[in-house]
Amino acid sequence: MARPEEMYQCQTANCGYIYNPDRGCRKRGVPKGTPWEEVAEDFRCPVCGAGKKMFRPLAGPGSVVAEGRRAAN
Repeated sequence: MARPEEMYQCQTANCGYIYNPDRGCRKRGVPKGTPWEEVAEDFRCPVCGAGKKMFRPLAGPGSVVAEGRRAAN
């Protein structure tokens, strides 16, 4: 089972799609078990079409939660 820091969430308004490496992304041809680092740079969100740069980890360094904590301090 993937840990939150291995999952990535699309950060566009009203999207919220989460890439889970355990599931991959059948719609975009990414097989199950593919870590985010191995997903092609031209990957697009299957919901809104945003590019890979619009995704952030759910937890850990660089995550939305970590960025929010840093801004609060």
